Amino acid sequence: MADFALRSAVRGDLDALTEIYNHYVATSIATFDLAPQRPEERLAWFDLHSGGRYRLWVASAVGGPVVGFACSSPYRPRLAYQTTVEVSIYLGPGVVGGGLGSRLYRALFDSIQDEDLHRAVAVIALPNPASVALHTRFGFQEVGRLREVGRKFDRYWDVALYERTLERGVPVRLDGKR
Repeated sequence: MADFALRSAVRGDLDALTEIYNHYVATSIATFDLAPQRPEERLAWFDLHSGGRYRLWVASAVGGPVVGFACSSPYRPRLAYQTTVEVSIYLGPGVVGGGLGSRLYRALFDSIQDEDLHRAVAVIALPNPASVALHTRFGFQEVGRLREVGRKFDRYWDVALYERTLERGVPVRLDGKR
């Protein structure tokens, strides 16, 4: 695997983050957004991930552009959900399958381990065996499935709900154990 630098995102990464995301908008069910976005449309999303519970990590080839990102975002807007985050990860098409997703998630989970968090959830459109495998490696378990709730590319898709417990000060292991 090529050498990649992992770090917190900075505003200058927004164009690359948008380009990666738009790849999935156009080609995949990894997001149910249907229209590409402009960087300025993603600015509020970017600003939400400024620290605390809500982080945004990027990977870049050493001396090169951003090639992937992982983030922890609010699960739902009600205050009672504040100890739950929804996690997401997107990799550029040229770096999928080489272990970078695990490295990015490790950095993300390490960065939030001291926050007042109890649960992480992931919402995965199906089929997506690579995402299911990544989340399972990080100890996520499927806890529900919503049938045909998203329509993209002229068909309906199921969504699986995954969750895992987070404990303050306890690192998330790749096998999901504590």
